[in-house]
Amino acid sequence: MAEEIQVIEIAPMPPHQVLLRPLVTEKGVHRATRNAQYAFEIHREATKQDVREAVESLFNVRVEKVCTQNRKGKSRRYRFRLGKTSDWKKAIVHLRGDDKIEFF
Repeated sequence: MAEEIQVIEIAPMPPHQVLLRPLVTEKGVHRATRNAQYAFEIHREATKQDVREAVESLFNVRVEKVCTQNRKGKSRRYRFRLGKTSDWKKAIVHLRGDDKIEFF
């Protein structure tokens, strides 16, 4: 008996759910001013293509490349117990040409 394999299509996430927040740090501001690279905290299930489409639609810019990182949560002490912050995902978006994103 030959079994059929079902392919499940996953609906794409809306752009405002892919990008959770911009990461505004000293290093990030330096990257943005010099190299047109912007860092965002993104949804854990988002792919590079999802991030590309979200940035292009929300900020009306052209994306050259997207790099993603899975960041591990840190151990923290809460009163008398040990805890752990959540794992999260980060994306660094490289823009083409003279495109810029204004956060402020």
